[in-house]
Amino acid sequence: MAPFRTIVAVSLLAAATSACAMFPGRSPERAAMPGQLEPIHAASITNDLAVFWVSSNGCTDKDDLRPVVDHAGRNSTITLRRIDEDRCDRPMADGVELQWSFEELGLTPGSRVSVNNPYQLPPTS
Repeated sequence: MAPFRTIVAVSLLAAATSACAMFPGRSPERAAMPGQLEPIHAASITNDLAVFWVSSNGCTDKDDLRPVVDHAGRNSTITLRRIDEDRCDRPMADGVELQWSFEELGLTPGSRVSVNNPYQLPPTS
């Protein structure tokens, strides 16, 4: 009879703990990010500036992109999102350089920052 009790106990334990997977814990809800994730040619975080090089058809400026900053403890992550499409027809081979100060991004000077965008090589001639 002892093996039967063991099987029943293990089965009940498995059923009880599997319910955790059926009812996800309460995690903070995250709002959807605006625009589209922007592939970047390069990025540099230096001297309390975040500098990005992105593709441009000739009309991209700073207002067309939005940096979304996610804070996790002492670290922050910047995700650059394109809000407005560049519909011009003068592609710039090297793209365009855009920069934001840490103050604009709501970051304290000297913050540890990483970038969450995919890298895309500039087009070759």
